[in-house]
Amino acid sequence: MKVSFLSLGCAKNLVNCEQMMALTRDSGHTLCKEPAGADVVVINTCGFIDSAKSEAIDHILQMAQLKAEGKIRKILVTGCLSQRYGTQILEELPEVDGVLGCGSYEDIVDALEEVISGGTPKYFGSIDAPVDEGDRILITPEYTAYLRIAEGCDNHCSYCVIPSLRGKYRSRPMDNIVAEAEDLVRGGVKELIVIAQDITRYGLDLYGGHKLAELLERLCAISGVHWIRLHYLYPDEITQELIDTVARQEKILPYLDIPIQHCNDRILSAMNRRGDKAYLTELFAKLRTQIPGLVLRTSIIAGLPYEDETAFEELCDFLREQKFERAGVFPYSPEEGTPAAEMEERVDEEEANRRVELLVDLQSRVMDAFNESWLGDTVEVLCEGFDGQAQMYVGRSYADSPDVDGHVYFTAEEDIAPGTFVPVRITGSMDGDMTGEAAEV
Repeated sequence: MKVSFLSLGCAKNLVNCEQMMALTRDSGHTLCKEPAGADVVVINTCGFIDSAKSEAIDHILQMAQLKAEGKIRKILVTGCLSQRYGTQILEELPEVDGVLGCGSYEDIVDALEEVISGGTPKYFGSIDAPVDEGDRILITPEYTAYLRIAEGCDNHCSYCVIPSLRGKYRSRPMDNIVAEAEDLVRGGVKELIVIAQDITRYGLDLYGGHKLAELLERLCAISGVHWIRLHYLYPDEITQELIDTVARQEKILPYLDIPIQHCNDRILSAMNRRGDKAYLTELFAKLRTQIPGLVLRTSIIAGLPYEDETAFEELCDFLREQKFERAGVFPYSPEEGTPAAEMEERVDEEEANRRVELLVDLQSRVMDAFNESWLGDTVEVLCEGFDGQAQMYVGRSYADSPDVDGHVYFTAEEDIAPGTFVPVRITGSMDGDMTGEAAEV
């Protein structure tokens, strides 16, 4: 049969989709880039917060319209939305023909064959099972790939549903990770983006100790790897060994994504976050001192329970002091089934959105100042292609992770192929992105 996949949500979800695509191909079915004309469309969903759920439902309804027009035959919904709402999806969205939860990605071929035969597959395997190992078909450009080192989460933040969707924390065996990385590099990958819900916890469950630094040393030893980028690090699991490794190894980018969510001690405690404002302040000072050229990215939630005006002002002051070069800011979304959803002293939605706007404005000024600090510097840029509208090449510096950060637009006298690393002299900025010109080596 002809099968089309749509992947929504985070990079970990994308890896799951890449694995399902490989299983589908290996079973003899044909993968289609576009949904129209497919026998089955598989929508791999996110169900983390309201906006993600809305996006997933919008895509399901779009595919339902194609189904009504006779352009596709069946719709399978997989991933976190399925895990969270199970057969409720089938009841409320009758256009959907089957569902697979987060513990059943390996069942994709059976589900495809069942649904095309007229059945209604409902697969919900254990979300605490060992992490799926297997081939992938990269959806990312051939020079960049996500390297998932663990699945699930044991942090149990009070606002978060991920442990109930993805299960307990399970590290992948180190040899398997290294072997996959070697295979990716043989296929042309030059940038490895190390991902998990919390990469700093890697190895605690499997080896009885923090093993991220050791894993990174082994990844750095792979010939052909040029950049290694790290997402996401939990603040109180960052060891001195890890800091030393990042500082010493040139292949590991001095770019750390450390979501803090807030800085107010009462809110951090209510959110079941380990560490307090004093700890965060000390940590970021140490990181900036010990890792030259460090770019810090974080995530902030505005409107959390107990965030009164004083706590919000404290957060604003903290961001002004820390000057995070990169930050994602989101309004609090009370998720059913989480302890935070039952907490009192909640901020109403309109006020939470207003606070998000204020924080985004604050952060934009921080980012503008950072961009200005690079004027005249020459930085290494991974070229991603030529932008016809801007009439410039476009790429990313070490400070820019794909899909979440900005770009560097630059001119060059010679043709540059995507996936090439280019020295670029920064000359200006454009709508928050940096601009420059290719420099002679």
